[in-house]
Amino acid sequence: MQISGKLARAARALVEWPRDHVARLAGIDMPMLADFEAGRADPGDDAKARLRLVLEQGGAVFLPEDGEQGAGVRLKFTARDVRALNRMEGEGGPVGTDDV
Repeated sequence: MQISGKLARAARALVEWPRDHVARLAGIDMPMLADFEAGRADPGDDAKARLRLVLEQGGAVFLPEDGEQGAGVRLKFTARDVRALNRMEGEGGPVGTDDV
């Protein structure tokens, strides 16, 4: 499923990543991403595939259109999961050597 600019913008909002971060990870110029999200430009199939992959890695799940509903996007994780992941990422202290 190829994503539209509207779905890309919605997914980026859900994963709470700024446009410049997503553009850098996907290898897309930030103005092109802004224009794509606004429906003013098409970055091409390869760029859209990279963009989708980056947003999915951030926790977005793209839902295809079916006979009754349009395409959509949601989060892979529940709010509870996100809180637990954020807590775990903050644990551990400074990085050091492991002499086990």
